[in-house]
Amino acid sequence: MAIAKISAVRLSFITMLIVLSGCAQKFVASDYLTLDDKYQVVIERDHLGVPHILGDRDVDAAFGFAYAQAEDNWQIIHDTIPFYRGTNASINGKDAATADFLVKWLGIWETIDRDYETQLKPETRAWVGAFVDGINYYAALHPEQANQSIFPLTDKDVIAGYMLRHLLFYGFDASITELFEPQRQRPVSRGPADADHQARPMAEGVTISGLPIGSNAIAVSAPFTVDGATRLAINSHQPTTGPVAWYEAHIQSKEGLNVMGGLFPGSATIGVGFTENLAWGATVNKPDLVDIYVLEMDPNDPMRYNLDGAWKTLEAKKIDIDVKLFGFLPWTVSETGLKSVHGPVIQNEHGTYAVRYAGMDEVRQLEQWLAMSKSQNFDQWRDALRMQAFASFNFVYADRESNTMFVHNSLTPKRLPGYDWTQYLPGDDSRLIWQDYMAFDDLPQVINPKSGYLHSANQTPFRVSADADNPNKSDYGVEDGFPTRMTNRADRGLELLAELDSISEQQFYDIKHDKKYSVNSRAYGYLQQAAAADLSDIQTDTVQNYQAAQSLIANWDLSTDVDNRGAALSACVLGGEWISEQRGLTPPTPIDELIRCTDLLIDKSGRVDPRWGDVNRHIRGDINIPLGGGPDVLRAVYGMGMEDDGYLTNVAGDGLYYQVSWDAQGELKVRGVHQYGSATLDKSSPHYADQAEDYANEILHDPLFDSSLRKSKIERRYRPGE
Repeated sequence: MAIAKISAVRLSFITMLIVLSGCAQKFVASDYLTLDDKYQVVIERDHLGVPHILGDRDVDAAFGFAYAQAEDNWQIIHDTIPFYRGTNASINGKDAATADFLVKWLGIWETIDRDYETQLKPETRAWVGAFVDGINYYAALHPEQANQSIFPLTDKDVIAGYMLRHLLFYGFDASITELFEPQRQRPVSRGPADADHQARPMAEGVTISGLPIGSNAIAVSAPFTVDGATRLAINSHQPTTGPVAWYEAHIQSKEGLNVMGGLFPGSATIGVGFTENLAWGATVNKPDLVDIYVLEMDPNDPMRYNLDGAWKTLEAKKIDIDVKLFGFLPWTVSETGLKSVHGPVIQNEHGTYAVRYAGMDEVRQLEQWLAMSKSQNFDQWRDALRMQAFASFNFVYADRESNTMFVHNSLTPKRLPGYDWTQYLPGDDSRLIWQDYMAFDDLPQVINPKSGYLHSANQTPFRVSADADNPNKSDYGVEDGFPTRMTNRADRGLELLAELDSISEQQFYDIKHDKKYSVNSRAYGYLQQAAAADLSDIQTDTVQNYQAAQSLIANWDLSTDVDNRGAALSACVLGGEWISEQRGLTPPTPIDELIRCTDLLIDKSGRVDPRWGDVNRHIRGDINIPLGGGPDVLRAVYGMGMEDDGYLTNVAGDGLYYQVSWDAQGELKVRGVHQYGSATLDKSSPHYADQAEDYANEILHDPLFDSSLRKSKIERRYRPGE
């Protein structure tokens, strides 16, 4: 059947490419050209190009879901496969070797090979298999777009992608990176004598490739809502492009699955989204989930370490990294991977370190996401979270029955009290090698708060609602590692919600798009230091510029709307502090940032107070338009490029976001917008930037989850391969 749909000319071209690729390649495209015979699925593309995948069975939907993603995101999906396999350096050269070593050092593939058949349910494996078929079918139909040496994609590749992405999201890589510094970065905790400590400061959000990942999620319900509705703002912040930028899709089957939302290209499940009955948003939380132990080594044998007074031998394995040199020369580098009973081991000049981290040997992330998507009510959704396959992420939930919930979801280790777990731990005491995690129902959470509102913006889990509704911090130990910091978005959102006796739909929309800094925020305090700094030591003719800058900041109304004349300078001054806080570094001196930003703005704009919309821009293809919002405001926008272009290009923050509600009668209403459009990579597509102006102007539209509303706006209806 599938071959009949391909023209004779195209089939001949495919055959020719297969022959030219050489017999050594393992992917024979013709073997995969009839995969669609197994599946009954239709893809509907609406007027914005968003795919709505309609399958008879769940596996049919999974097949179509993968194929639709491949149409829109092929290069991203294609290029990330070697990364998850730990074979990236063999294609992209030596700069990729470190990531390849990480994958193999952690034993990700040994875990998958051991547990794939036993830890994942048959229906989960069936879903993954169908998803993989969809990707391989696309590759078979488009061999000219595929490096034949990396196909076929396998079920286990998909699981490896989930495992590795999850580690990066909670900051695992930062804990490992510090072990490669020239000197030891932290002292070794010695127990009760030094246990009077504070939790390690947590950043606003993870950064991937230097780009911020934060997020907002806000839920309100009756009697706080004027009209008795239940509402949820789903607003996770990601880079605007690349492998962790939001892509929008809708998946439906006749077996009960019907979910729409955002995901990362190549993901086999929805990450944040909604169904007819419920919805959820996710925010990065970054609890302390990585512990590093300093091993006491035998001076006579570098492979033996002390544990409870007895010598134990490190496990060793050979790690081969295939590297392409000079763009064409294959080479293999061999390293030794070490492991203790604590976890993977690194040896360097200042010590031998073992690493233990939340989610070790966990392969069920995809299964939990799928269970959340298939949940029909609050109890089922919580049961999905009780799987505890996710090491991190806050979730904010709302549903048709007026339930709302916040949970600081994490695999929180049950650690021995009395030690400073933010430091390194002595590796010779087996009592410190934790084995279990805090139960899901014991995690900080709020269900149906009396105040009627919940607000999560990467802050401490102990301030997410009104004071009387918040989890009690004293119920938890410092060794649990929960974050204690606040963001401006958290401060500002909670202030705005607390000011209201009740909230309307318009007020809910306005809070999501609020563009101000809170006077109680860390950002405001830093700006006040810059405004009050002593300029008497500056002996140049430019001192008047800096005095004018101080006056501008001192009188700024804290807004980042497009017409604001204080936002460009203030956001620039905050940039250095914000980046330092993200990385756990000491912030730059406020006066130095004031001087730097004043000079930069005068150089690039000719004045210290340019209109914010002339500086802050949303750019896509031929579109280059003003954009309100800024770093760590509720309308989160993070820009780059001022030094180069004279303006900031929006590179992260608000992307795909939704406002979901059920009215007092349970009627669903959804409005949302994507930062660009459904054609993530195809510059020639009408959907490459067709939502960009609406995004900048904060105009939301119906995502056409309802088939009756979608019917008149279908642009194309087809089976994969047609």
